[in-house]
Amino acid sequence: MANSLKINGQMLSVDAPEGTPLLWVIRDELKLTGTKFGCGVASCGACTVHIDGQPTRSCQTYIEDVADTEITTIEGAESDVARAVHQAWNELNVVQCGYCQSGQIMSAVGLLTENAKPTADEIDDYMWGNACRCATYQRIRTAVQRASDILEA
Repeated sequence: MANSLKINGQMLSVDAPEGTPLLWVIRDELKLTGTKFGCGVASCGACTVHIDGQPTRSCQTYIEDVADTEITTIEGAESDVARAVHQAWNELNVVQCGYCQSGQIMSAVGLLTENAKPTADEIDDYMWGNACRCATYQRIRTAVQRASDILEA
């Protein structure tokens, strides 16, 4: 079944049956592989994308539910906030294995879009649903704080 989706600012037509998770459309149909499969039950955050600006787990979001929305993947995250987050991640060498990092970054962008100057506790509360098997949580928190500073400058 043909579906029209707006992904990263482009209207695209994808052939996927109703009930198909957005994650698989993004990865398999559109070949945007920055969005990762982690758990499949929206618990780890590796599949986080933005839907209408809100961080959303794409593994549990179905194709029929996003027809009239704007979807942004890690490949399309180009706002000032996203650039600051990317800069902070690079400056602080946050990534260890990197598998969870696109989801971490998309969540961090969501946080800083809502709250430009979060406290450490606010960062922890917002980011808690993003799992990192390498346990880089301290570096992630520091990078979110650094991105906030970059945005403030």
